[in-house]
Amino acid sequence: MLNLSIAIGDYDRMRPLVDGAVRIDAAQAHVMLLEPEEIFFRAFRHAEFDICELSLSSYCVKLAAGTSPYIAVPVFPSRAFRHTCTVVRADRGIDTPADLRGKRIGIPEYQLTANVWARAILEEDFGLHARDITWVRGGYETPGRIEKIAIQLPPEIRIETAPEGRTISGMLAAGELDGVMGPRAPSCFEHGDPAIRWLFDDPTAAALDWYGRTRIYPVMHVLGIRRSLAEANPWLPAAVMKAFELSKRLALARLADTSATKVTLPFVEENLRRARQIMGEDFFSYGFAANRHVFEWFLRHHHAQGLSSRLLSPEELFHPATLESHKV
Repeated sequence: MLNLSIAIGDYDRMRPLVDGAVRIDAAQAHVMLLEPEEIFFRAFRHAEFDICELSLSSYCVKLAAGTSPYIAVPVFPSRAFRHTCTVVRADRGIDTPADLRGKRIGIPEYQLTANVWARAILEEDFGLHARDITWVRGGYETPGRIEKIAIQLPPEIRIETAPEGRTISGMLAAGELDGVMGPRAPSCFEHGDPAIRWLFDDPTAAALDWYGRTRIYPVMHVLGIRRSLAEANPWLPAAVMKAFELSKRLALARLADTSATKVTLPFVEENLRRARQIMGEDFFSYGFAANRHVFEWFLRHHHAQGLSSRLLSPEELFHPATLESHKV
């Protein structure tokens, strides 16, 4: 039996695997529940895990360069609409997203997947290019954050490093930045600073409109298997895909049982029904075929933003054994 170290976030769709209700065929899983930032740093710096959640953007940077220690399977631990990705100061005359032109926007890392999606939306819907903004890179709440992997950007992309000892949340609160873009909201926004607001007045309505036009539910993270492990055990990628798909299916069945709500949130039943009405029964889909258009759109923008050294095809991202599946 194969012993596997697995690093994933603590999501409901992973709990059946964590709890042992679902097992990977012929394998013993040793699961670590970690924050994404820690997983990605350890995975891309030292390839510490056999199987792990990976930043889609960082994975594409490494894959295009031919240096990725992992090969992905089409399991998507995290998906999210990113119209909530950007917060801005209310005193800078930013009435529409196009008003970000010429502004200084803080980012934890340029390459973050959430930021790729957010910049792509700004470009396609509002004609705003990455070169139109000055990006200031730093930690949200801890000074000194750097890109987890090296990136080489076109010269027209302007990136500054936050001053020593400063954070992008602190700089935004002090008025030294016009906004912040990233997968987490800075603490000054979370604490209710009246000077800070979302870029989109109603991010949910904006995301629903965008989804209606594109039919894209953005993928943030993929699941990677150490490439050498997949090569030595060619049965493993399909077995991993099967187990993670079953784990998600069980999680959704539990979520749908609202006789006693499984999450600490009101209106679960109503929101679940609404999501299925808008996005279909399998709204959080895994698998390649149903999501090929998502990756085609993302990869085009990832390359255009100067992150991937060549334009990748969607098929290149995933182990060949997981591009299709059997049917009964």
